[in-house]
Amino acid sequence: MSNILKDIELKSSFVYNQTTFKSIIRTILTDGTSAMILFRISSFFQRHNLGILGMLISKFNYHWNSIVIGQGARIGPGFVILHSVGVVINGAIIAGENLIIEHGVTIGAEKYKIPNIGNNVFIGAGAKIIGEVRIGNNVKIGANAVVLKDIPDNSTAVGIPARVIERNND
Repeated sequence: MSNILKDIELKSSFVYNQTTFKSIIRTILTDGTSAMILFRISSFFQRHNLGILGMLISKFNYHWNSIVIGQGARIGPGFVILHSVGVVINGAIIAGENLIIEHGVTIGAEKYKIPNIGNNVFIGAGAKIIGEVRIGNNVKIGANAVVLKDIPDNSTAVGIPARVIERNND
């Protein structure tokens, strides 16, 4: 439950620049929030050996929100889906806190090798992260970027294939 609250609070702060009662209610009613909540519930059931319930909720999430998130995905608190349509996240990925993603994002395995995503990461619309790559902390990945290699901390990456265009070492 605490992860769900943290997710909604971060989304409210990101979208509305505030976490007032009104902005929290608006956030709950926006696109993507039900996908976040259903993923957390599915993941809870998976962790507590009730995988069949988790799978049913995951399937409902797919049909209701047009999103695929494997129930085994380990994503820290502060998981924000701005728009859920077309998002595909492999069930084996590992991500830290404050992961914000746009629509059409794919985070997937290649030959059973998975991405590892740090804290405070933003992934733009249509971006793809494939295979055994490490995305550092405080990283922004631009829209439609295709990440096939590691992205260091405090970086912005864009393009196909993605390349670092900016580093902030503050």
